[in-house]
Amino acid sequence: MIVDTDFGSKEWMEQIQKLWNPIGFPFSGIGQPTLDPKEIEQKINELKVVQNWLQMNVSMIDMTTKTLEMQKAAIEALSASVNSEKSGSSSRGQKKK
Repeated sequence: MIVDTDFGSKEWMEQIQKLWNPIGFPFSGIGQPTLDPKEIEQKINELKVVQNWLQMNVSMIDMTTKTLEMQKAAIEALSASVNSEKSGSSSRGQKKK
């Protein structure tokens, strides 16, 4: 990808467009703001859908993290209980001898 670094010869947005989109597919809303309220409303609705999807994913990750933390705590508690049981029974066995 060849990028012209001479910003005096080309507009800044054209340079950014080349960096973001080297293939040349048009991006709506980048560098070309619209004045059509219907188009703006559609874009807002699309972004809200994406935002809700991302929030759902964050909630799922948060729930998974909390579940794993609870699982870890349960395993550690069980392990500590088993270890104390073993040390208690081995010390009782030594006292009887």
